Amino acid sequence: MAQAACRGGTRKSRIAYAVTGKGFGRAEGASEKTVPIPEKLNEWAPRPPPEFVRDVMGSSAGAGSGEFHVYRHLRRREYQRQDFMDAMAEKQRLDEEFQKKLERNKMIAEEQTAKRRRKRQKLKEKKLQAKKNKLEQKKQEKEPDQSQERVSSEDDEEDSKEEEEKEDDAEEPSFVMGRG
Repeated sequence: MAQAACRGGTRKSRIAYAVTGKGFGRAEGASEKTVPIPEKLNEWAPRPPPEFVRDVMGSSAGAGSGEFHVYRHLRRREYQRQDFMDAMAEKQRLDEEFQKKLERNKMIAEEQTAKRRRKRQKLKEKKLQAKKNKLEQKKQEKEPDQSQERVSSEDDEEDSKEEEEKEDDAEEPSFVMGRG
């Protein structure tokens, strides 16, 4: 109990202070301040290898005890540089693969859109042709003597359209699922 009194009062008084919310006044005023958002840091890149190495060490017996530590640091730095170059090459390869995949998916989507557009256009023309035929039939009812010639030509057109529709129905579905 003696320690609780030294740290700022009893436990009950600290709870009461927290419940009353006297400590929130400072936080409310701070909400108006702008928060600096740091910019994206540049990617880490290792130092380039030295162009001229002054401390050339050989495997001779004359190397001192400190030379090993210098060698160890140089070796670690070189391995780090090589790992970084390997990681960058892998990242570049993955980026290229991703771009190729995007391009391939875009081409597939364009082909599907073009196919659907042709199908819509064909249906539109078919409806328009049906309207024209209907109007011609009404005219033929008014003029029965010319109807015999037109009926035979219309039958030929309908037969050719039915053959084209059968060919269209034999195509694969226009959607693509699960391609990766």
